[in-house]
Amino acid sequence: QIFSRRFLQRNYYISAKPHKMKYTTEIVVDLPRDEFVKKLDDPENMKHWQRGLVGYEQLSKNPGQDGAQMSLSFKMGNRKMDMVETIIKNNLPEEMYTIYDTKGVHNIQKNYFKEEDGKTRWISESEFQFSGFGMKLMGLLMPRAFKKQSKKYMEDFKAFAENGTSVQDI
Repeated sequence: QIFSRRFLQRNYYISAKPHKMKYTTEIVVDLPRDEFVKKLDDPENMKHWQRGLVGYEQLSKNPGQDGAQMSLSFKMGNRKMDMVETIIKNNLPEEMYTIYDTKGVHNIQKNYFKEEDGKTRWISESEFQFSGFGMKLMGLLMPRAFKKQSKKYMEDFKAFAENGTSVQDI
């Protein structure tokens, strides 16, 4: 361990309050909005554009509806991560708000889908709330990694939606 917890707390001020990070990403996908949403909203398609996804399970009897929950399992390198997705607002095809919870991270996603000349502009507003020393530190020192991952998911969805390219084939 290079730095002690006390050193980091003293020099970088890791407070007891959750650390927050907000950013917006967007991408244009060459599909009409109805086709775009149909591909995005099908959980069977997630494996084709969410790298590391090893499985999902619907936890609610009302998938896709407000309040519905789904468990997602990811493997990234040697690290396994499980999270729960909760739909807060499903107003497709215009917008969808979701929350993702995993150890040390509460992620609020507000996604907007705008039709533009037969294409779809996907605008995603992300808010991460970090708790626990390790995740707060990660949020403070590596904010670009979160933004880069969000953008990569969007790019992978675009490749899948437009060309049928799956991350499983990479």
